[in-house]
Amino acid sequence: MPQPSVTVAVVSWNTRDLLTRCLKSLHPEVQRERAEVWVVDNASTDGSADLVAERFPWVRLIASPENLGFGRAINLVAGQTSSEWLATANADIALRPGALDAMLAAGARDPGAGVIAPRLVLPNGETQHSVFAFPTVPYSLILATGLYRLSATLGDRLAFVGHWDTEKARRVPWAVAAFLLVRRAAWDQIDGFDERQWMYAEDLDLGWRVHSAGWATRYEPRACVDHESSASTKQHFGPELAPHWQRSTYGYLARRRGVPRTKAIAGLNVVGALLRWAKLVPRSLRQPEPFREVRRAHWRWVLVHVDALRASPSNLRALR
Repeated sequence: MPQPSVTVAVVSWNTRDLLTRCLKSLHPEVQRERAEVWVVDNASTDGSADLVAERFPWVRLIASPENLGFGRAINLVAGQTSSEWLATANADIALRPGALDAMLAAGARDPGAGVIAPRLVLPNGETQHSVFAFPTVPYSLILATGLYRLSATLGDRLAFVGHWDTEKARRVPWAVAAFLLVRRAAWDQIDGFDERQWMYAEDLDLGWRVHSAGWATRYEPRACVDHESSASTKQHFGPELAPHWQRSTYGYLARRRGVPRTKAIAGLNVVGALLRWAKLVPRSLRQPEPFREVRRAHWRWVLVHVDALRASPSNLRALR
C-alpha cells in the first residue's frame, strides 16, 4: 500500500455524534489513499472509543485511559507516523468536499508555509474568526486603546475580530488548531506541540515556534471545514471559555516570551478591559436586565488580567 501523504489525528472527548460526522467526512480521503486517520480518545464516557472500533475499522484507534489534552494526544500520533503532512483535528469538525485538496494545493504553491489553515465555518454558516496576531506589547497597546478601529489596514493586518478579511488567502501569524495541516518538516523541526499547554493556547504556541523556526502559516479560505466550536471544552469548563484560554495564553507568554514582557502585556490588558467594562456601566444602569450579565462577564475578564499581573513568576509559568 502506498504511504498516504496526510495523517489526520483526531482528538475525541465525549462528542460521539460529532465524531461520527467527522469520520464520515474523512472517509473519502481514506478511500482515495490520500489520508490515514487516527483517533485518540481521551477517556470518553459516552462510548466514543467503542463507536470507532465497531463502525470505523479503517481508523487507527488509541483509547487512552486518561485525558491527555489536545497537544499531547496529537504528539502521540505524530510519533508513530511519518507522512509528509500531519493534520490536527478536533472531533467537532467535518471536512467539506475539496477542502483537503485546496489545503494541499496551497502548501504546494507556498513551500515556505509550514502550516495551512482552512476557513472554519460555524453551524450558522458564518466564518469563524480563526486567525490572530501574536500577543505582543505593541499589539496589546493597540487593543487596549482601540487604535485598530482608526485604520482598516491595521485592523486587517493584525486580524482583530470584525476587522479581518476572511476572503483573502495569505500568510498569517497563527491559526486555531481545530483543523490544521502541518508540514512534517516543520513539525519535526519544532518538535510538535508543547505538552505543557494541556488545553488552550497550544496552537498559539505552535504558531509562534513555527514562525520562530522560519516557517509561515498560510490561510486558505477556499478550503472549508465545518466546526461545531468548543463542543468538548464547554462540557469540561462550562459555557464561559474566555478566562480559561486567556490564562493558558499567559502561561505560554511567561514560558516563551519571559515574565517581564508577560507582566507588561497583562498591565495593558487590565487597562483595556477596564475601559471596556466602564463603557458598559451607564448602559447597564439604565437597562439592568440586558446588560447586567454582560457587565459581570467583562469584570471577570478584568480579574483574569489582574491575576496575571499579580501572579508570581513561578505561578505564571505554571499556567496551562
